Amino acid sequence: MNKGVIFRAYPNKAQQELINKTLGCSRLVYNKGLAFRNEKYAKGEKTGYNQTSAMLTSMKKEEKYAFLNEVDSIALQQALRDLENAFVRFFEKKAKHPVFKSKHHYQLSYRTLNQKNSIRIEGNRIRLPKIGFLKIKQSVEVGHINNVTVRRTATGKYFVVLNVDFEPEKKEECNSFTGIDVGIKSFYTDSNGNVVNNPKYLEKSQEKLRREQRKLSRKKKNSKNKQKQRKRVARVHEKIVNQRNDFIHKITTKLVNE
Repeated sequence: MNKGVIFRAYPNKAQQELINKTLGCSRLVYNKGLAFRNEKYAKGEKTGYNQTSAMLTSMKKEEKYAFLNEVDSIALQQALRDLENAFVRFFEKKAKHPVFKSKHHYQLSYRTLNQKNSIRIEGNRIRLPKIGFLKIKQSVEVGHINNVTVRRTATGKYFVVLNVDFEPEKKEECNSFTGIDVGIKSFYTDSNGNVVNNPKYLEKSQEKLRREQRKLSRKKKNSKNKQKQRKRVARVHEKIVNQRNDFIHKITTKLVNE
């Protein structure tokens, strides 16, 4: 089976620049592909991944897009595959029409494939195409790596999300059953009478979040101070998300194990 594993990454300055450039190039290719498909659709012409891939090849030959050759070519192709999947979901009425990606989005990422062992972990580092060996904080051992998503958060942190092969361990069968009622005041109550309180992380951080957002609203537009304050606000949101995810993970693991 496959599963996702996420590790914190610590790129140096040169690696950060290359990762950021790859993120920008992937976003550009995605937006160019979307504009290309919209234009063809308006003319009544059908387009797909093959046509956008040919468009990317032509772009790389143009002088103004020569910088596309400096980044991982697989990542650019994956951006077009993501666009293709977005249109498939749209035509199946499972999602809205794809929209253009903004460079101001709170979180950016790109995906690259493991071809001929181009991605591998050695010690406390992972090798990525074009990036080289990137220092990571590895928490668990992993199997064969299928692909890697490199992610940059709104707070400027970097993560690598690995899609890996693994052999699941079968748990002992249990004949007992538990009913769960998810609530508002309490997080849930089960049929055995156990009550888990709602931690309400957002409410506990509301005052700090309000204070940081007020500071952000007073900063001059497009100033460095505004960029710094935007990161401070993002850190508060990030902490709330981490607290929620940690709580959910511990609760669900406990339920499954018991």
